[in-house]
Parts: sequence; C-alpha cells; structure tokens
Amino acid sequence: MRTAVVVGAGMAGLATAGALSRAGWQVILLERGERVAAPPTALVLWSNGRRALQALDPDGGWSAIAAPLPDGGVRRPDGQWLIEPRTRVGAGPAPAVVHLEDLYDALVAGLGDRVEIRTGFEVTSVRTGPGRRPSVGDGRTQIEADLVVAADGIDSPVRRALAPESVAVGSGFAAWQAVIPAYRAPRLTAEQKAGGETLGAGYRFVSMPLGERAAGKGGIYWVATAAGAPRPEPPATQLALLRRWFADWHPPVGDLLEATDADDLVPQEVRELRPLPRAYGFRSGRGGVVLLGDAAHAMPHHLGQGACLAFEDAATLRSLVADAAPGEPLVAAIEAYSRLRRPRTTSVVRQTRRMSAVVQARGRLALRARDAALNHMRPRILGGHAHGPADWLPPE
Repeated sequence: MRTAVVVGAGMAGLATAGALSRAGWQVILLERGERVAAPPTALVLWSNGRRALQALDPDGGWSAIAAPLPDGGVRRPDGQWLIEPRTRVGAGPAPAVVHLEDLYDALVAGLGDRVEIRTGFEVTSVRTGPGRRPSVGDGRTQIEADLVVAADGIDSPVRRALAPESVAVGSGFAAWQAVIPAYRAPRLTAEQKAGGETLGAGYRFVSMPLGERAAGKGGIYWVATAAGAPRPEPPATQLALLRRWFADWHPPVGDLLEATDADDLVPQEVRELRPLPRAYGFRSGRGGVVLLGDAAHAMPHHLGQGACLAFEDAATLRSLVADAAPGEPLVAAIEAYSRLRRPRTTSVVRQTRRMSAVVQARGRLALRARDAALNHMRPRILGGHAHGPADWLPPE
C-alpha cells in the first residue's frame, strides 16, 4: 500500500489528500489546529482554479456551490470609470466566487475512507535522507510515508527544513476581508450588485455578490487593501479606520463598510516568499517530499491566484503520482512535479509583483501612469487574458 502524509488541512491539503486517496493512496492528513475549519470569507475561482478542481474531483459538484463572478469594471474613488465592465469572452469555465464554508464542506466530503485526519499535530521535525523514508514529527510521534506533502502555508516548518533560503517577508500591504450576510446587506442598484474594484492612492476595494445559496445565507464578499504594515488594533477599531479611510469613496463602498460588523472582519498581513524555494520536490529514500500551495509560492493576493495555483499544484501532483510505485517511478514523479510547477508559479508571482506596483501607486504622476497602464494590465487583474494566469490546463 502506497502511503502519503499531507501536512496542513487547509484548502490545498484537503484537495490533495482527497485526490491521492481516490488514486489509491493511504493518506494521513495532519492539522495543527484542534479542528478543520474554514475561515469565514470567500474565494474567487478563476478559470484555472475551476479546471484544477474539476480534474481533482470530477464528481465534486463545484458548480453547485459557486456563483458566477460578474465583471464590475474598475473605478476611481470618485466613481469615474477607469475601465468599464465588459462581457466575458473566451472558452473555458467562467470565473466564479465561492464561500469557503461551502468549499471546505465539499473538500471534506471528498476525502473518502482512505484518509485519516489527525488534529492537534504541530510538525516540529522533518527527517529525510538517501536511505530513509521521509517523515515528520511533533516531538512525541514520528510519522513516515512514501510521500510527504507540505501544504502547511507560508510558515511551513517542512519548507524551512528543506528550503531555508526561502523566507516569508511582508509585502508592504495590510488587507481585510469580510462577508456580509444577505439579511444585513444594504439595498444596491443593479449596477452596484455586480461589484467591481476601485483603485485609489495606495488603497483598493473589491466587492462581489456571493449568490443566494452561499453558506446557506448568500451575501456580499469584499476585500480592502492599504499600503503599510498590518494594524495592531482590535477588529472594531480597524473597521472604524476602514470606514474613515474609504468615507469619500463612491457608493456602495461606504454602505458595505457600514453594513459590516466587527465580527465579520478578517484582518490579514500580506506576506510573500522571497526568494521562491529552489525546488518544489526533494528526494528521500524511495520517495520524497513536495511543497504545495503557500508553502511553495506564497504571494500577494492582488491577482487572486494563490488558491487557484494551489489547486493546480494538487492536480499536477495527483496526475504524476497516481500510478507511481515507491522507488524510481515515484522519485521521477516528484522531480517532474518540481520541474513543471516552479516555472509556472514563478511567472504568476512575477505578474503579481507588477500588480503590487500598480496598487501601490501614489502621487499625481504615478497615478496617471497607473491609469494609462490599466488597459494593458486589466486582463491580468481579472484573470481573463489568453496568456495570463488563468491560461492553464490540467496535465493529461
């Protein structure tokens, strides 16, 4: 029986564990927390993310939990259009937005009986070597397997052990997310309901409808970013600051912030890995270790591609190791995973950093240059360019 240990029971870990189990692997899924729980926010699934999820679990029913993502265009804070909404063109699944509670429920439902979940397990040691199976431990128990998958986020202890050159650093932004349930959402015009994004001088606000079925309560999802360090204040104080910072922005920005409760607010420190790990796969004995998701390529979320790339990672790994036996076939699959994924993620990270420069623009001249560049950048912002981040197909 081929065995795998997946470290981290977030979106990437759940997707990977389920995919491996359906391919015949026996999987232990390790979670540092005391339970597997979804953050109370939402996620945009660009075309590549939807393709990856479909490849991971064709029977997952992803369309049932995802709401279509309208193109709400891009505005200035005074409401003037920088780019008006456009009708989507192109093949492939349309971008969609999904509440994370619904996504986690679907991923957990797809784990199957070959997956054992162990919560409260914080990895503190990683053992690899030419003659030994890879293993991870928490100081009390050491678990070894043919394959170890590090899906444990930007602070991954597995990555620190195998790729110490890659360090998590601040991106120069703070971010906030919230979901306003439908019963508390403000009345919006048809144009406002479509959402969209607004770019100010170092500030950004994005909103989108979740659809009527999201987490059983529908609602509106919004994300705000501001240049600078994360705020230390309690959520209620941070929400008051956001209302002040965005007070003179066009409707419905102020209305959405007023309808948000402090308990809805999810503050985030925006960090990234610099440099990216030198490799995403490491041989150990007759198998090895792979890095996946934020453990491999955490980046600012300005393109909204972090989770989509993690699902791409999982779909690629599943395809490569589905029939690989421990020994040279599995080692070759791990090396192929690194060879395929690193150039892809490096390209998207590069585009994300360009977008960071757009969002950080301040001063009259810089804002003029930003606005002039948006017609070129826009397809990448909204993931619809034929050669952009969303242009990815699952491996055969």
